[in-house]
Amino acid sequence: MMNTMDYSNKKDPTLFSNILGIVLNIFFPIKMLLRLYSLCILMVDIGWVLLNAICAVLQAVYELFKPPPLKSVRLETALVIGAGRGVGRELSIQLASLGAIVVCVDKNSSSNEATVELIKKKGGTAISYKCDITKRQNVHTLATQLKKDLGFVSMLFYCCGIPSPRSLMTQPPQDIHETLDLTLTSYFWLIDHFLPDMKAKNHGHIVALTSVAGLSYIKDQMPLSVAQFAVQGLAESLTEDLRVNKIDGVHVTLTHIYPFIVSDESAEIRLRIPSYFGTMTPNKAATSILDSVRRNYFEASVPNHLLYLGHLLRILPRKATVLIRDLLDTGVDFA
Repeated sequence: MMNTMDYSNKKDPTLFSNILGIVLNIFFPIKMLLRLYSLCILMVDIGWVLLNAICAVLQAVYELFKPPPLKSVRLETALVIGAGRGVGRELSIQLASLGAIVVCVDKNSSSNEATVELIKKKGGTAISYKCDITKRQNVHTLATQLKKDLGFVSMLFYCCGIPSPRSLMTQPPQDIHETLDLTLTSYFWLIDHFLPDMKAKNHGHIVALTSVAGLSYIKDQMPLSVAQFAVQGLAESLTEDLRVNKIDGVHVTLTHIYPFIVSDESAEIRLRIPSYFGTMTPNKAATSILDSVRRNYFEASVPNHLLYLGHLLRILPRKATVLIRDLLDTGVDFA
């Protein structure tokens, strides 16, 4: 009697196995279907990305032959930092000739005033402000005054940090902090003051000018090269920030300038490979820069072909890039 009762109270292992088998048979197809669904979604996403990438490449090729139309800058308030000389001065003059209200800023008041006078003689509108932008308080004071005097600043051209050929050849490398403050940190401060208004209005353009050090190292100028690379990263991060926040009315243009080609001192410079590299006046350089800005290009270079060279250097093996850089090293000397 006791043996019979003990046996009946024991769990039947066969029954338990059968129940477990039924449960697994139910859920196993569901797992398979979920995995299959995920795989299909992944394949669709990959296909969509490839399709859009191909379309982007085709569009870029098409725009080489038929560039986007030029936008108007008439009545735009354009702030030009470093308007006292070189490319900054020429940009100011050409912006004014296109109908923009130009705000010329430079720490050298006499050269800055000279730029404003040139603009006014040609019938343009320009205002001069003296400011050493390497000091944060100075940038804050400038931004506050500009908003009080002019209201909304819709275009920002940052022309500081581009060295002249003579300074690269004759002056020792700048102090690291001084170089970063002039080339990068002050740019952050300016963007911090003027970008929020551009975002709020969904309208504006930020232009960063860097030397070719933003594409490749310049001999004995490591702080400058690091700072210029950082400006490139800043421009790309800023563009991504605008994209993520779905702000399509504010544009960023990063322009690389080769200082040994764009120079007021071209008559004093001798290039070892003149057939590869001629010289370009600041006037022509400014025209090229404004052409890229008015077409809303993200990245450009002066001269234009150096941009493609920079892209090529990014994808080639290290040894190949070193050989190309050595070949194209102009070995600049002063006459």
